[in-house]
Amino acid sequence: MNGREINWIALIIVVLLFVVVAVMGFLAAKWRRSGEVEGLHSLDEWGLGGRGFGTWITWFLLGGDLYTAYTFVAVPAAMWATGAVSGFFAVPYTIVLYPIIFIIMSRLWSVSHRHGYVTSADFVGGRYGSRWLSLAVAVTGIVATMPYIALQLVGIKAVLTVLGLGSSGNVLLTDLPLILAFVVLAAYTYTSGLRAPAMIAVVKDLLIYLAVIVAVIYLPIKFGGWDTIFSSAQAKLGTVNQATGKPAGVFIPGAANYSAYWSLALGSAMALFMYPHSVTAVLASKARNTIRRNAAILPLYSLMLGFLALLGFVAIKAGTKPIDLDGSVNPQLVVPQLFLDHFPAWFAGVALAAIAIGALVPAAIMSIAAANMFTRNIYRDFIRPDVDARTEAKVSKIVSLVVKVGALVFVIAMDQSAAINMQLLGGIWILQTFPAVVAGLYTRWFDRWALLVGWAVGIIFGTISAYNVVNPATKAHFGGSLAPIPGTDFTVYIAVSAFALNLIVAAVLTLVLRALKVRTGRTSPGPRITPPTRQTRRWSRSRKSSLSPGQADLRRWPEGSPGPPRD
Repeated sequence: MNGREINWIALIIVVLLFVVVAVMGFLAAKWRRSGEVEGLHSLDEWGLGGRGFGTWITWFLLGGDLYTAYTFVAVPAAMWATGAVSGFFAVPYTIVLYPIIFIIMSRLWSVSHRHGYVTSADFVGGRYGSRWLSLAVAVTGIVATMPYIALQLVGIKAVLTVLGLGSSGNVLLTDLPLILAFVVLAAYTYTSGLRAPAMIAVVKDLLIYLAVIVAVIYLPIKFGGWDTIFSSAQAKLGTVNQATGKPAGVFIPGAANYSAYWSLALGSAMALFMYPHSVTAVLASKARNTIRRNAAILPLYSLMLGFLALLGFVAIKAGTKPIDLDGSVNPQLVVPQLFLDHFPAWFAGVALAAIAIGALVPAAIMSIAAANMFTRNIYRDFIRPDVDARTEAKVSKIVSLVVKVGALVFVIAMDQSAAINMQLLGGIWILQTFPAVVAGLYTRWFDRWALLVGWAVGIIFGTISAYNVVNPATKAHFGGSLAPIPGTDFTVYIAVSAFALNLIVAAVLTLVLRALKVRTGRTSPGPRITPPTRQTRRWSRSRKSSLSPGQADLRRWPEGSPGPPRD
């Protein structure tokens, strides 16, 4: 049985804050809704929040979407267990990310706004005139998102474990709070759509900033300063692991780790905005410049993430013992246990609530994004092409519930390592959609069938390479995300080598198909947004307010144009 005692003060704080955000989630159904809209009966309203979020709401939404509960749990846990290569790379990767948002995502917003696209697979299908390529992007997005949702549950589970809720001998007691949390999540997501996580993200982010700022000021003072903390971390990570005969981790990456470090950072940055939930948050904003302004101010989250990662080293100095219900060491418990051990119970409750709420926001967005992809790119394209907007929204709501239930069953019924392995594969798989999505924004050169074959080759190579990585301690497959490039000793992130192979195959096959004069697909314009009328433009000039760049694209992109607007 579990020997933990329930920390009632911290638990009550967590429950109260959870109730507050749950109420906010249900009230969000009427938030920022125009009087002309009766209910959330379209994907634009339910799945994209009416496409009307401004700079600050988008900032909180993207922050809540990208910096998830699993981020707050896993990054310092990796620093505590193995050091900088598997932990601190997350900081430079989130910095590399923002030029991608500024250049690529703002362009995707313009094209999607023009044609009424709801998902990246919508864009791919319209750009290349290929339902099958669109289906490949959609299925990849849905499958890669499922374990991501499951890992949000890992964050909540870590909080419940350190609070004392759970027992190694009572499965119901352990999982019931988790089930109740996701029932509430499913209910307000079904009712309010994307507006719910957008509203809750404000509370979540404020709580996270409060907890991290206090922790990085107070804890170093308590433990003798950063010099002492770094010395303790270096000593622990340099200790030889008896099972592997190698050091336990890497304090500062050496020359042998450079390729792994930069490829992890670059590959993760390229992959993150291929995930459906990231695209959903982008398309929910009201203007192209909203995306660009967010690319400028979102690095504040990277600063916060850097401080959060260092809490893993603080936990080493503090002697934190992350013991799970079965008595094993679970690094995912490091940060919750650190707060519970070294802060007053009420403040620990606030910090733990921030982590738990930090799971609800991305889980809601991810389930909405996956449901939108199913509805638009599977149900509409292959099952019911004449579906109306109201039915689309209804199907998407139902699928979002199914996705959440699937993630819940995945975490409860399977070992946690299975969810982590699937997330590892998800990152490899989702990067293989990058050529189709990003190349389509700038060129029509690639052939649709070449892109599809390149995608398949990247998926197969990446999956086999990941399977062949064996954990030296447990001897289990899918033991990591790094592997040598075939035929070399150059170790890189598997997703990057799979992406390179994908791109080479797509380029070579395109040349072959063009030489054989195979017909290319025709661009499908997709649902259209009515361009501004002459009266609208005259009103805009009279108000002395220029249209946003995205709206300006509506005027200068000619009817029937085969490609997106140029910057």
